[in-house]
Amino acid sequence: MRLGVVIRGAVDGRTLFRRPLCVQRLAALERVEARLRLLRDGAFLVTSRHEAECTLGAVPAALAVRGLAKRYGSIEALGGVDLDVKEGELVGLLGPNGAGKSTLVKIACGLVRPSAGDARVWGARAGSGPARRALGYLAELFRFPGWMTADELLLLHQRLSGSAGGERERTELLELVALREARSRRVETMSKGMQQRLGIAQALVGTPRLLLLDEPTSALDPVGRRTVRTLLEELRRRGISVLLNSHLLSEVELVCDRVVILLGGKVVAAGAPADLARARGIELETDHAKRVVEGTRDDVPRIVAEAVAAGEQVYGVRVLTSTLEDVYLEAVGGETS
Repeated sequence: MRLGVVIRGAVDGRTLFRRPLCVQRLAALERVEARLRLLRDGAFLVTSRHEAECTLGAVPAALAVRGLAKRYGSIEALGGVDLDVKEGELVGLLGPNGAGKSTLVKIACGLVRPSAGDARVWGARAGSGPARRALGYLAELFRFPGWMTADELLLLHQRLSGSAGGERERTELLELVALREARSRRVETMSKGMQQRLGIAQALVGTPRLLLLDEPTSALDPVGRRTVRTLLEELRRRGISVLLNSHLLSEVELVCDRVVILLGGKVVAAGAPADLARARGIELETDHAKRVVEGTRDDVPRIVAEAVAAGEQVYGVRVLTSTLEDVYLEAVGGETS
């Protein structure tokens, strides 16, 4: 799109000064705003025209996977996977070992090439420079140099990623993962939980828009897991997208907007945890007994009224639904990791 900015028009409408501006893509309003700051407080009129090459498409997904397949000889790791992670969305990636989760994450990082299909990070081909700059990654098994302090480790990753955040960024990241007081502490003296949180901090160096986390809470105690949950909720508030690979189904159910379950390299279930759950009846506790009655939430008033009409005293009623664990076990058919 080309913008013509007219400054100080004459009374008769004649243009006294015209400044042309060329904006390649209006993907975000701030791109235009930044170009117009040169006007300061002066009055202006903006005219525009689209050129033939101008394309204003929808904002791409943080991670878009289409027909993704990967074979290692005769072994099929992925067999045509479709998956989306939207802006500010937390998606849990579930499945037993060997289901293809790690292969998918490695392809998204650009560490493995797919045999077929396509994976894109914010519209850029996975593994390209723009795609790598837009994501942060924490592997399940990692090891940092033990002699480095937390601050030195983040400084190293700032240099590796080209981040210009400096000391301010390091301080903010350490505070975000509750390690600000440990910035001068060597990694080898930290607990596994502290190292795990430090790993999340290094994944956030450079302010990535997509975060890939592989078992980020596996080594944490309940307090540490709550800290990470709070952190993930803050990242969502900031619009950062997260793909979370975890075996802790209770954690995924608490924090994720959607879940994707893989088995044998294919998606066998996907959706919001609440949408995947199914009604399992109504548990009714009366002075006679505790029993389960068929029905859903909408049937509760009727069931209670019928019990009272039959002379029973109702002490409690609870709608039973399947948990994410139930959905997972049904989807994977009892396969274990």
